Amino acid sequence: MQPKILLVDDREDNLLSIETILEPGGYKFVKAGSGRQALKILLTEFDFAMILMDVKMPNLNGFETASLIYEREKLRHIPIIFITANNYGDENMFKGYQSGAIDYIFKPINPEVLRAKVGVLIDLYKKSRLLYEQEQKLIAINKSLELEVNERKASEEKVKQLNRKLLENIAHLETANKDLERFAFMASHDLQEPLRKIRMFSDMLYTKHKDILQDDVKMITRINTAADRMRALIVDILAFSKGSTEKSEFVNSDVNVLLKELLADMEDEVKEKKATITIDHIPSLYVSPRLIRPLFQNLINNALKYRRKNVDPKIHIRSEISLAISDRDNKNLVNKYCRIFVEDNGIGFDQKYAEEIFGMFKRLHHHGEFEGTGVGLALCKKITELHSGFISARSKVNEGTTFIVSLPLEQENLQEKAG
Repeated sequence: MQPKILLVDDREDNLLSIETILEPGGYKFVKAGSGRQALKILLTEFDFAMILMDVKMPNLNGFETASLIYEREKLRHIPIIFITANNYGDENMFKGYQSGAIDYIFKPINPEVLRAKVGVLIDLYKKSRLLYEQEQKLIAINKSLELEVNERKASEEKVKQLNRKLLENIAHLETANKDLERFAFMASHDLQEPLRKIRMFSDMLYTKHKDILQDDVKMITRINTAADRMRALIVDILAFSKGSTEKSEFVNSDVNVLLKELLADMEDEVKEKKATITIDHIPSLYVSPRLIRPLFQNLINNALKYRRKNVDPKIHIRSEISLAISDRDNKNLVNKYCRIFVEDNGIGFDQKYAEEIFGMFKRLHHHGEFEGTGVGLALCKKITELHSGFISARSKVNEGTTFIVSLPLEQENLQEKAG
């Protein structure tokens, strides 16, 4: 910043002489022909490095002008050097210092002395200006830090409030889950009992009066079918509820053995559908055997159910190891997953429904076409999530479907997640 100097003298030649002497210093000059003019300039401009002012001026002399200048708080930082042709003696010199002057320069002016004194004051001005700017920066930084601290305190308080609210919600959810579990148990018992009676009495009605009913026998068959569908729905909802709320033991398990045991139990159904099921080797996984069984049972049942007419079902179960990379918390985490593929040659579906099919009660076909409750795949999704995994599907109409179950090879804290 170019330093500004205010020159005050009632004679133009004196102003020009001072300006000529100081011009090599690269200063910016503002000139006033009287004390009053100087005061007028200082009403709007405060950024002067110094004031060089003649003592002897008409109306307002230098001492009087200096006193008026220093009455204003904003101008007290500007140093004043008096220029005079007379030696007033110690008493008058003291009067000049009392009015605010910091030095005197006597006429005729010695250019070297003038440049030296002005140079010292300008150097002090630059250093003071730099200190002032640094002070303003520090004040701004302190204000910013203060705001940041206050915002952080507010954020911490908000986080505490959210945590308290979260703990309350968790407590409510735990209570709701226990209520749901009790309701599911009651539903499985209380709702199935009337269904058993409906089925029992309809069977008795059919056995006793089938010859009389004749064509109306179909109505009894429909009653039985509806009762069976209702019972299956209750069983599936109960399974979904238990899978969501019960704690499960996760152990290192041979999935191949689990699948063989499952297929042994499904042997009659597989033969009835004339299905061929092949299983490639699957690595041991840290899973809950109790939950893995209904997962694959639902997927195999799904493949058997949605088979093509006049085409024997073929189901192929295989696996591969893949990596999943995550940049969470700015860290490059690599997780190994075992992807288990359950492939079939059934009727398939449009790929646009690949996410919808895992919704609760979601079915792509009418009840009359295929049996089912719309809960099985929702249960599969829930089971994979309890294993910190995920499930997806690929399919084409009349070309079959492939369900992909991805389970991590290394599991941590699954006991806590399951509970």
